[in-house]
Amino acid sequence: MSQNTPTLAELFKQLGLSSELAHMDRFIARHQLNPHAQLVNAIFWTSDQKAFLVEATAEDSEWSEVVDELATLLIRKS
Repeated sequence: MSQNTPTLAELFKQLGLSSELAHMDRFIARHQLNPHAQLVNAIFWTSDQKAFLVEATAEDSEWSEVVDELATLLIRKS
């Protein structure tokens, strides 16, 4: 694993999404998941985005921590 863990903004860019803070906040607000849902199974990902997320988590890549962070941010708050 590299010493430079990717940021949430870099993850958004990698997923082909806007990395502007307001856009990331809006995405997170609009794409909430149930507490027991898996991030990679969310219906809003394209096939390429899903493939990247599966690979990032399965291989414990340099992206895995920030993917976990995104998953936590997307959990629906009661």
